[in-house]
Amino acid sequence: MTYRIGPAAALAAFLLASGPFAAAQPPPAPAAPSASPVAETAASELGRRLLAAAKAGDDAFLAFSHEVDPNSKRPDDVTRTMGQQLAAIQLHGLVAATPTHAEFQGYDPNIESWVLLTLDVPADAPHTITGLGLRASRRPADVAAPPRLQPAALVAATRQRLEAAAAADRFSGAVLIEEAGKPVLSAAYGLADREAKIPAATDTQFRFGSMGKMFTAVSIMQLIQAGKIDPTAPIGRYLTGYPNRDIADHVTVNNLLTHTGGTGDIFGPQFEAHRLALKEPADYVALYGARAPLFAPGARNQYSNYGFMLLGRIVETVSGQSYDDYISAHIFKAAGMTATGNRPETVHLPKRAMVYMRRGGQVVSAADTLPWRGTPAGGGYSTTGDLGRFANALMANRLLDAAHTKMLTDGGFTGADGKFWRYDFGAPAADGRRYYGHNGGAPGMNGELRIFPAEGARDGKPGHPAYTVAVLANRDPPAATGVANFITDRLP
Repeated sequence: MTYRIGPAAALAAFLLASGPFAAAQPPPAPAAPSASPVAETAASELGRRLLAAAKAGDDAFLAFSHEVDPNSKRPDDVTRTMGQQLAAIQLHGLVAATPTHAEFQGYDPNIESWVLLTLDVPADAPHTITGLGLRASRRPADVAAPPRLQPAALVAATRQRLEAAAAADRFSGAVLIEEAGKPVLSAAYGLADREAKIPAATDTQFRFGSMGKMFTAVSIMQLIQAGKIDPTAPIGRYLTGYPNRDIADHVTVNNLLTHTGGTGDIFGPQFEAHRLALKEPADYVALYGARAPLFAPGARNQYSNYGFMLLGRIVETVSGQSYDDYISAHIFKAAGMTATGNRPETVHLPKRAMVYMRRGGQVVSAADTLPWRGTPAGGGYSTTGDLGRFANALMANRLLDAAHTKMLTDGGFTGADGKFWRYDFGAPAADGRRYYGHNGGAPGMNGELRIFPAEGARDGKPGHPAYTVAVLANRDPPAATGVANFITDRLP
């Protein structure tokens, strides 16, 4: 659920996060020995050599990567960042191996999460890397979970973690924890503007990357509720004259909401060439609309920023309003959100934070990577307080009626193969605990909103969330994600 994919985002297509910027916490000690060992293969042996090279340092990892992944076109700085994250992983064990595929489970202290490293190699020697990935994983059965903490203890532990991270210049941002709609922690750390030495505050407006997709999804659901959009209809019904007829005639609104439409991304050379000219959703459609789909609708799931740009354009054509005017009137005003928006970077907002990324081992401005303004795919700004107000309004059915709130958070699309894909809003799990919301990440920005519904809310009964966790940072991922994972793992 990232927003921007580009060289400075480092690892967007490979890793969960871009480097060791969050406070490290050791994983819980194993409670019992692992199950029977998995037999080593050529793939697993190469994986172990890869991890060893990462722990040997940047130069060793770079040389090893050139040897075993000779066809890679990654810039060396991206490869080094990959090595830094792999070096941090605390290996738990090999969990699967065939001659051409291996899976290792470990703990990534940078995002405070268990992860699964996957590696693919050809069947015949010499064995090179043909596929490499890192994704979130459930905690192993033989590892004890972190202790659940009551609110006062949770706040104390979170403050301690954030103070240490801020002192080490690994975090700058704001954090909100609410219980039943009431804040138990609202705090800010670090600097909103490093050059001017302006400290971050709880009312600082931080850019949030892909979190803006939440507002697009709610907008579409409001128009479905009003009978103005049929989620099963092809998007050509609402985007008449769309350049590529294959997409117009076969990709549905449901496909866009579930990233199953094959509509592709918006970032790459074309975006870099036109970054400051892409000002409205229609500009993106004009630039990318002639592209053919990457795969048949519903064939698979592939994250698509462009798909949400199309949803924003549908909001405009159906409502008769600009995207920004629509969400301002129907979401922000309805939820009491006064500090959230998509105003262009050329507009001076005194409380909008600067953005900082890590480049060449240094923390530098990421301003030259920003889009012209926030869009239906993300990139706008908000405060943790406004995100809390959004969570409360959603769970109280003030943005949608009960049936459509449930549709947004639990609904989705079932493909021809019977596989169910949820809408891009809800129902991930943290050790079995479901929550709704979205995250976002790009150079110099990272955000998380996690809405844990109260008992009964899943049945459509209005009320406050049991807990809401909102974290915003003006640093690269996983600055906010690591904090959100730390809190989530310890919620009562």
